[in-house]
Amino acid sequence: MPHFLFTWLKSQGIDDALIQPYSGHASRTSLEIYSKIALGPAQETYDGVIDQFPV
Repeated sequence: MPHFLFTWLKSQGIDDALIQPYSGHASRTSLEIYSKIALGPAQETYDGVIDQFPV
């Protein structure tokens, strides 16, 4: 789940400097992977099931 969260935060325009301390990554450079992952096709499916997630 954290990878999805970090990808989502990046897609919302949150700066790497704010994500990095929570990610456990040693550098901001290692956060680049989250910028490259496209969520578009998966977003609709995610939206359809997230309310069922047992939190």
